Amino acid sequence: MQERPNILLLQVDQLTARALRAYGDPVCKAPNLERLAASGALFERAYCNFPLCAPSRFSMATGLLASRIEAFDNAAEMPASVPTYAHYLREMGYQTTLSGKMHFIGPDQFHGFETRLTAELYPTDFSWVPNWGDEGKRDTNDARGVIISGLCERTVQIDYDEEVAFRASRHLYDLARSDDRRPFFLQVSFTHPHEPYLCTKPFWDLYEDEEIPLPRVGPLSANRHDAHAVRLLQDFDMLDSRFTEAEIRRARRAYYGSISYIDHLIGGILDTLEASGFGQSTAIVFTSDHGELLGERGMWFKKHFYEPCLRVPLMVSAPWIAPQRVATLASLVDLLPTLCGLAQGHPWSAAVEDLDGEDLTRFLDGGQADDQRAVYAEYLAEATTAPIFMIRRGRYKYVASSHDPALLFDVEADPDELINLAGDPDHADRVAGFAAEVRERWDETALTARIVKSQKRRRLIMSALKQGQPIRWNHDETAEDKVLWYRGEGSYNDWAFSYLPAAAKKA
Repeated sequence: MQERPNILLLQVDQLTARALRAYGDPVCKAPNLERLAASGALFERAYCNFPLCAPSRFSMATGLLASRIEAFDNAAEMPASVPTYAHYLREMGYQTTLSGKMHFIGPDQFHGFETRLTAELYPTDFSWVPNWGDEGKRDTNDARGVIISGLCERTVQIDYDEEVAFRASRHLYDLARSDDRRPFFLQVSFTHPHEPYLCTKPFWDLYEDEEIPLPRVGPLSANRHDAHAVRLLQDFDMLDSRFTEAEIRRARRAYYGSISYIDHLIGGILDTLEASGFGQSTAIVFTSDHGELLGERGMWFKKHFYEPCLRVPLMVSAPWIAPQRVATLASLVDLLPTLCGLAQGHPWSAAVEDLDGEDLTRFLDGGQADDQRAVYAEYLAEATTAPIFMIRRGRYKYVASSHDPALLFDVEADPDELINLAGDPDHADRVAGFAAEVRERWDETALTARIVKSQKRRRLIMSALKQGQPIRWNHDETAEDKVLWYRGEGSYNDWAFSYLPAAAKKA
């Protein structure tokens, strides 16, 4: 191995950990991910820190909770003044490259990456800024996600991910031919298995003889949902939706098919890694930005703190890392220090600021487990009018908001989170301790004021930028360029669900 290993970070979008065989699923076919899981370190209890794409990615990239960098929602600017793992690794002497989706918002579309191989899939401006108290009709999540699902010939998301994979593989060959001997950090970030739940026939057919499992918890009536779940379902116009068993199985089968599809693309990149001579000198990290509810409780998509939505796969594989499963709680803010630990050796700590994550390499190879380690998550985006906070420590998960009743779950005894212990007298001290920790970590009044002010500012900016000559912040694009990707013009759902149907069989 060279002095400092190469690092390949593979990321997918909206993949719940429980959908993979390595995390207990009996159906999913993802042989390349299964090999990664079996050959290295698998973190059994890894969480995202914000169950929404952009804030999760910004938090992950900086090692800081989203509230600390004002990454409040999917239209919040990623601050150029906050260093990312690409900055840290580049400062260590790495050449840093991004292929795929990071959901960067704002004029800086690099954030420490020396090279970008693709533009973003989504708008890089403030198109999706929320408006607390006056949300209007949602155009990004609704019942079409389930009803329009199944088999397809082509989607724009497939076009995007195939370009991401092609450019990443070609870049690996370019690195092998290059005279630049610096170690590389390559992030390859896909949009699947994010909805729409659509996949092509080869991956649909993988599940022809499989009994696609239904959600473990069926749809609930409004009075059995927690307050935030009711808001989300109302926001999606799905509170009273009752999909048929056939519709649910079809959507879930397409989700499995999308996982198999992305596994296929990842297999091609791993093959290229070996063919280009980097296999023995590269550490591979795999994760997702957040999970997917996939019909549990009648809920779909994300934006909640339930396990399917919050838990993500996290694997670290390298020839020098022994196969192992790590039970210590982890979260995506640990990724920056862990990548730096892989690059420089552990223990690694940031000299610039106190990060919210820590180097997970210290838990590998028999490292001391930390049973009291906590992970934290936030939700500060649409379908709420107040911040919502989550703490997971030990076997308990606590969710708090000044506008909603508290939630407390014993996730080990009650993995489907059906029994709220927050009102149980036997847990009063535990609830009080968690509530005190929330108050100590977050100043909700000040945070709420910052969020509302930020929303107002960004709405004004978007209104102003619609006047006169339009501009785009998207990488390597002008406002006149016609691209396949969504740029905030017209309906998102109309764009997302405009797909090429599967070709009819010829007679």
